[in-house]
Amino acid sequence: MSKSLVKVSKLSAVIALTLGVSACSKIEAESKPVTVDKTIEAKQFIKDAESKMADLSIEINRSEWIYSNFITQDTAALAASVSEKYTAASVELATTSAQFANLPLSDAEKRKLNILRSSIVLPAPLDVVKNAELANISAELNGLYGKGKYCFEDGHCLTQPELSAIMGTSTNPDELLEVWQGWREIAKPMRPLFEREVELANEGAKDLGYADLSELWRSNYDMKPDEFSTELDRLWGQVKPLYDSLHCYVRGELNEQYGDDVAPASGAIPAHLLGNMWAQSWGNIYEQVAPENADPGYDVTELLAKHNFDEIKMVEQAETFFTSLGFEPLPDTFWERSLFVQPEDRDVVCHASAWDLDSRDDIRIKMCIQKTAEDFTVIHHELGHNFYQRAYKDQPFIFKNSANDGFHEAIGDTVALSITPDYLKQIGLLDEVPDASKDIGLLLKQALDKVAFLPFGLMIDQWRWKVFSGEITPEQYNKAWWELREKYQGVKAPIARSEADFDPGAKYHVPGNVPYTRYFLAHILQFQFHQSLCEIAGDNGPVHRCSIYGNKEAGAKLNTMLEMGQSKPWPEALAAVTGTKEMDAKAVLDYFAPLQTWLDEQNSTANRQCGW
Repeated sequence: MSKSLVKVSKLSAVIALTLGVSACSKIEAESKPVTVDKTIEAKQFIKDAESKMADLSIEINRSEWIYSNFITQDTAALAASVSEKYTAASVELATTSAQFANLPLSDAEKRKLNILRSSIVLPAPLDVVKNAELANISAELNGLYGKGKYCFEDGHCLTQPELSAIMGTSTNPDELLEVWQGWREIAKPMRPLFEREVELANEGAKDLGYADLSELWRSNYDMKPDEFSTELDRLWGQVKPLYDSLHCYVRGELNEQYGDDVAPASGAIPAHLLGNMWAQSWGNIYEQVAPENADPGYDVTELLAKHNFDEIKMVEQAETFFTSLGFEPLPDTFWERSLFVQPEDRDVVCHASAWDLDSRDDIRIKMCIQKTAEDFTVIHHELGHNFYQRAYKDQPFIFKNSANDGFHEAIGDTVALSITPDYLKQIGLLDEVPDASKDIGLLLKQALDKVAFLPFGLMIDQWRWKVFSGEITPEQYNKAWWELREKYQGVKAPIARSEADFDPGAKYHVPGNVPYTRYFLAHILQFQFHQSLCEIAGDNGPVHRCSIYGNKEAGAKLNTMLEMGQSKPWPEALAAVTGTKEMDAKAVLDYFAPLQTWLDEQNSTANRQCGW
């Protein structure tokens, strides 16, 4: 599945200056009026900061929307200028916020100050010139990706979505290799820009009291950075045995199809054979690895065509899912202002994204919709962002965000887990629900997207955090990238790569500066949410067959969590739906339990040596 970028209220641009405020050791009586005065000042500061950032967020959201939809030198310059202005304001507010540490404020006020201090993605140095340089680099990197095309020998050039369509349908290894290699050519010019961007952002993070940008990024999860890293290791350890079984099975099937020269029976899998430009999800190769007699008898892409689903109707159907749970329909402005189809007359960033331009009701999606099963699911995912944004619109500005960034990504995917045969039948796309004998095939198809993604979702930021900390130097960017991909995914480059390449830049979220661990968390949380919502809906059958479509009780419980925004620590938001404050990957294992048993049987029968 194509991963989305959620454009929230731009509070994520606010940064932290973690300077301690030492108490004066003079006469105690003198400190009391100062504390009172400081407390009053802090309350007014929070009020003023929220007002200022709310106003600026509209300006920056509009400039970024225009730039993403009309990529030109002028719109890039405007976007960079507004970003520079916003970041400078954020630095000023964050610097001031440090003065109010340890004051007797309410829990909500303390939380707002903490968010103000720790929510930046790309902190600029305090130096005005360097701030401007960072803004320009960020805009240029986005432009290089958005305008990227690969031109074949016959002269015809394709964009990333068009190239991805080839990756998802071709079984010609030579063609796959050309497309895979060709798209990565667009990333080579990014390397020096990215290197300088890291230098500047690290300087900004250090100016603000962090060791580096890695520490800052890991400080946004209501726990200490190192504790968060440990939590990720724990969750990955829970699901790795399931991934190992899937990897072993897929590698064996590809070997049977392509032979040893193209797809070796042992070791890592060549990245161009997995049906996706980044080998991040493998659902497109389902037909190549599907078990015999597992075909459920339908193809969603074909069903969409049969029932005359165009791009708009696909979005309307996804909206209907949310309204069936009790949510209000999308506003008219959503339909007037969103981008649904790739324009023929200009360059746009086609990467699917959900936008909240005014932190109230001006919500939109931007994607170049393909009339496929994959994009039908992606649309549900994007609207999950939009309905989340709308749910917390009455929160104070600083709390207009998800409990943590993994929550925002999880909500749409939670809904997408309900795109079951039963759901397809209810909405008229499918005539009959396949019997349970087809479940292995359906579970395998889900696993090729969901389980296959888990190590990729983890390794992107494992690489970046090491880059930010200096553990990975610029001279090792590409080498370290492929070492981590092999370590976590068991995937390797299909041809030799060198430091003349910059393969990380071929993945949108790297030049786009979008933290990626959120997607790993989302792939854990969505199953935890889904399992709990199915229980609330009273569905006692297999959790992989459950759809909460039309269940108002499940919708009400979900909305309770969404309305909280970021006003409470994420464990409390999690408990609102699941009853527990701990993320747990057991729900992933429960969902795919029948599949893992089957995978292990297949691997054993074929005498496959698993691992890489």
